[in-house]
This record gives sequence, C-alpha cells and structure tokens, in this order.
Amino acid sequence: MKSADGKQRGASTVEFALIAPLFIALLFAIVEFGMILYTKGMLTHAAREGARYGVVFSTPRRTTAEITTKVREYLDLSGLTNTATVAVTYPDGTSDSGKRLRVDVNYTYNFLVLPQNINNYLAGKMTDLNLTADTIMYME
Repeated sequence: MKSADGKQRGASTVEFALIAPLFIALLFAIVEFGMILYTKGMLTHAAREGARYGVVFSTPRRTTAEITTKVREYLDLSGLTNTATVAVTYPDGTSDSGKRLRVDVNYTYNFLVLPQNINNYLAGKMTDLNLTADTIMYME
C-alpha cells in the first residue's frame, strides 16, 4: 500500500531544479550591480581628487597634464585599469582665482560576473556600460 507521502517523493528536487537557475542568476546580478556601484564611486572619487588637486593654490598653477596624472594614479590605486578617459577643462577659459575647473572621467564598464551566455540569451541587450563622473570646483 502506498503512503500519501509517496506521491510527493522527488517534488522538492524538481522544485529546486526549477528555482536554482533563477536564484543563481539573481545572485550574479546582485554581485554585478555591486561592482558597478563600486566602479562609479571610484570614478566620482577620482574626479573629485583631481579637481581638488588642481584648484588648490600653487605657484605656478598645476597643468592639465599634472591633474590628469593625479586622477590616473587614483584610478590605478583603486584597481581600475588605465582605460578611463580623463578630460580637464577650464569652463571660464583661464585658471585664475575664482574661475572654474572641471574634471571629467569616462569609463567603459565590462560586465564581469554575468556570463556572456546570459547576454546571448537576452539577444545582446546587455552591452558595455558607460560610466561618467564629473566635478566642478572653483580655483583658489
């Protein structure tokens, strides 16, 4: 004679087999999103550090090349590769006291955790993500 529990044997295995891929994909997505937020934070911090380095009064004024080098050093220390694009501009035209300094950092984020197969499954909708950070400060 079969017990009532005999009909349910193996049901939890089937349920796990159905839910596990979704759970793993969600876990990968959470980790990937955390890495994107970390990268964005580092870009913002690098732009801020570069702007702060450039606006502090010094004689002679720091050049755009020196500011760019400072931003790249910060990005290297934070673990980001040297593929970021750094642009240093003076929106007011000069680097005199009271004028503005702008530092832009652009970085193409390549998805690391989410496998490329998922991107193929989504018909190529997940492309590289362009992250930007900019900071404007007034010259001292």
